[in-house]
Amino acid sequence: MTDTLRTSETFSDHLLGASIPSRDTRLRLVRLDRTLDEILAAHDYPPAIRNLLAEALVVAALVGALIDEDDEESAEGEGGGQMTMQAQTEAGIVKLLVCDFRQGAVRGYADFDAEALAKLGANPSLPALFGKGYLAITFDVPKRGGRYQGIVPLEGESLAAACESYFLQSQQLPTLVRVAVKTEGERTLAAGLLAQHLPDGEVGRERLHVRVSHPHWEHVETMAGSIRHDELLDEALPLEALVWRLFHEEDEVRVFQGKPLTRGCRCSVEHYESLIRRFSQEDRAEMRNEAGDILVDCAFCSRIFTIDA
Repeated sequence: MTDTLRTSETFSDHLLGASIPSRDTRLRLVRLDRTLDEILAAHDYPPAIRNLLAEALVVAALVGALIDEDDEESAEGEGGGQMTMQAQTEAGIVKLLVCDFRQGAVRGYADFDAEALAKLGANPSLPALFGKGYLAITFDVPKRGGRYQGIVPLEGESLAAACESYFLQSQQLPTLVRVAVKTEGERTLAAGLLAQHLPDGEVGRERLHVRVSHPHWEHVETMAGSIRHDELLDEALPLEALVWRLFHEEDEVRVFQGKPLTRGCRCSVEHYESLIRRFSQEDRAEMRNEAGDILVDCAFCSRIFTIDA
């Protein structure tokens, strides 16, 4: 296996990318440790919601990492590419689950019915948590011409499975996603792998999106699908070593480090002041409390900001 652009070993809170040119495949891997704990610490989530949000944050990082690096960059730090993943339900126990990724910053939040959740037991299934719902994934990439969204039913036994359905139905890209989560005391660790087969655009050859059972993809899917949860969660095992274990027999595998990952809540007094200025004077007057201030509650970081109206 040949690797390129590799500068050091990758363990946690850093994206790793790879590609297998001969099989038209790209890979993304991530292991969330400190960043995940910082996000989860904003709310006192029960174990089932904690694990669900951890899985969602890994999926968000893997999918967000597919945005090209040059699309994420901008001189002002604004306007770069962003991916938002949102799961909503009709009368489900989890009312809303939302995560987003922008330039290596991830954040997430879950709103749920605590009383209904308590009746489900220790390890409720995804259908039990969501009931009838849908998954929406939105890419906002100005350098590619703007915003596009795909929506699929929230089906299957995991968010990873729903994500696979999104790529197959919305973009006709065969995709495999594997996620592992474990909690020990107050600490949660989560990791994941995404493998995706890209369209073959060469003139005169059949395009992949009309032939999902491509032999190259079948091979990659089998090998990537063999990864074990304990391998993903092994903090002593570099992510590069996982790629080697799975694909060391390939003629060439290109490995490169992506962005470091951080907790990405972008709330601040200045940010909310700029948003509130967009409202009319009448609307701002209705927002004020008795003291004349506007209080903004950020669900992502569980902080209340006082804005001088």
